[in-house]
Amino acid sequence: MCRNIRQLHNFEPPATSDEVRAAALQYVRKVAGTTSPSQRNQDAFDRAVELVAAATEELLAALVTAAPPKDREIEAAKARERARKRYAS
Repeated sequence: MCRNIRQLHNFEPPATSDEVRAAALQYVRKVAGTTSPSQRNQDAFDRAVELVAAATEELLAALVTAAPPKDREIEAAKARERARKRYAS
């Protein structure tokens, strides 16, 4: 599951709130060991996602780097090429 969490720092344009929330959701799913919590646990699950997303946004806002921002399209093309090589028959 966590394989789906992508690097969010140092991209142009910056990560959106939706991307941060998706990463938080994947993290909470992994820690909880479930992709969909029971009704009884739904509130705790949702609260954890919101807290992790808030902490992630705070972290991203505080990080500093001297490296130039990465281009999302170029990084996506590199990932596709790695996947093509990995899964080639």
